[in-house]
Amino acid sequence: MGEKGDEPVYSQQDLGVGNEIPAHLGGRVTRKRFLSGVLIAVLGLAAAKPAAAEQSINAQATNIIIGIVVVAAAIGVVATLLVLHYSKKKDTITGCVHTETNGMSVTDEKDKQNYALSGSTMAVKPGDRVTLRGKRKNSGGTPVFETQKVTKDFGACQP
Repeated sequence: MGEKGDEPVYSQQDLGVGNEIPAHLGGRVTRKRFLSGVLIAVLGLAAAKPAAAEQSINAQATNIIIGIVVVAAAIGVVATLLVLHYSKKKDTITGCVHTETNGMSVTDEKDKQNYALSGSTMAVKPGDRVTLRGKRKNSGGTPVFETQKVTKDFGACQP
């Protein structure tokens, strides 16, 4: 450390720093250090709580009732959305389509049940493995699948 006039002169080695001299000793403030200072100030202000007056019992009861109403409304909205979402889903069947005397039928690969096809069967080809979307119905003991759409055609059935 050397003396120059009345002010001491510090070298970087004396200060134990890299390329910059701290701002309080005449160096410049880097962006990183500035943002660090701003972050500390913002977090300090955010963590500070203003002094609050004691709430009356009536005010606390009102806040509790408002909270219960908001939670109940949120539960109602979620329940309604779930019911609407799942009520619009249709059944699907994947299986091989066969020609029978009464028309076409499909054997579901999941439950191994044979369903007579009704509804929109124009795109259904006998001998193909398909996934159909529609509704399952029972009409007099014979299970019927009312086809609404061919979701996927896998091509010819494999023996």
